[in-house]
Amino acid sequence: MENKQKITPKERMAIVRQQMPQRSGPERVKDFKEVNLGLTEQAAIMEAKRCLQCKNAKCIAGCPVEIDIPGFIRLIAEGDFLGAAELIRKDNNLPAVTGRVCPQETQCEIKCVRCKSDTPVAIGWLERFAADYQMKHRKARTNCQAEKTGRKVACVGAGPAGITCAGELAKMGHDVTIFEAFHKPGGVLVYGIPEFRMPNNVVDDEIKTLKSQGVKIETNVIVGRTVTIEQLLSKSDEGFDAVFIANGAGLPMFMNIPGENLKGVCSANEYLTRSNLMEAYNPDSDTPVIRGKRVCVVGGGNTAMDAVRTSKRLGADESIIVYRRGREQMPARVEEIHHAEEEGIRFEFLTAPVEVLPDKDNWVGAVKCIRMELGEPDDSGRRRPVPIKGSEFIFDCDLLIVAIGINANPLLTQATPGLKLNKWGYIEIDDAQMTSIPGVFAGGDIVRGSATVILAMGDGKTAARSIDKYLSEKRVG
Repeated sequence: MENKQKITPKERMAIVRQQMPQRSGPERVKDFKEVNLGLTEQAAIMEAKRCLQCKNAKCIAGCPVEIDIPGFIRLIAEGDFLGAAELIRKDNNLPAVTGRVCPQETQCEIKCVRCKSDTPVAIGWLERFAADYQMKHRKARTNCQAEKTGRKVACVGAGPAGITCAGELAKMGHDVTIFEAFHKPGGVLVYGIPEFRMPNNVVDDEIKTLKSQGVKIETNVIVGRTVTIEQLLSKSDEGFDAVFIANGAGLPMFMNIPGENLKGVCSANEYLTRSNLMEAYNPDSDTPVIRGKRVCVVGGGNTAMDAVRTSKRLGADESIIVYRRGREQMPARVEEIHHAEEEGIRFEFLTAPVEVLPDKDNWVGAVKCIRMELGEPDDSGRRRPVPIKGSEFIFDCDLLIVAIGINANPLLTQATPGLKLNKWGYIEIDDAQMTSIPGVFAGGDIVRGSATVILAMGDGKTAARSIDKYLSEKRVG
């Protein structure tokens, strides 16, 4: 398909932003099928024509993995969809993933010059379109295996950071093995993000592409228990020349309020892992998961949105978000909040639980909360929620899901002597992302704390460059 006719900037500015079709709220809460349906070919071409093809493209600077955004959008506008996908993959190993979950609205799209007078180009939707088109129409995966360097690198964790680092290192010719604790690779993409936002077949396809680059993946390996970092680096044992730690954070935080140890209280991590990775949402699955009728989810991030929307699909009569700040302060993506509202999720803003109350069987029966008001800004820059004296109230609840954040999981770090940590237990790194142990690098949530998929991928890409440089200097030495 060719579509290379000249179009003036004025004509580009006259094109309105295209809309992505989606399933209706009442329809989609009945199953776990994907909400957004993707752009049509015609809509993708039209949206791509909105790009002004800036010579100094600020949108690229807003992308943690530095995709050639104007380049791939130009190819879509010309109808070269496969070419667009290949161009994206030069810099991004997971385009079908980032096209769905990356917060483009606060990164690349916010840098778009059209924002000054209009809405930005839908960069994320176009990225998803190109990646999905490639999945459906490719005849074979591109074999980009480079000439082998003879160097071995281990990546700990098959999440976004580990996958990205492994893919980049494979392109450089290194022999890469990923060690994953779970039975399936993908990390947060398969255990944390529900099917209705990130279909597992999409992640599976990206993993197949990674393997086609020569990357090996060993599942059910808990680094820190099954094998240690020291053993991975030992010439008499595993014999890897470098290690990249990207095992995520994964230790859920709780509120430390009375009654939080009652049956029927769980972390969003556990709830989503059971439903997503272990497929408890499937009626034929043997994986147990509590299907509450009145579900309360505490938190305001994307994980809270995923948990509350999952509970609705698992049959809850009412699913409620309890958040201690207001709607404007919620860290969740605007799209996710909007989708939750369309699905009938109830929001209790400026509200904080203070006690979990039992029923007669010592399960969760109700939650006692207090109303809040916003005071002075805290360290995050957001106004601090302050309790309003005497505003306590109680509402019934038979399942309480806590989604207020995660801490560093100490399993690997405690088994690695000499690995320097900060006061919160996260791994300390230098500018090259190397840890205090020579040859051991780290990135993603185990360094940053809870962050986005694309930031973890940026860490993986930066670490791959540093590891390649380290191995080159080591070889010369």
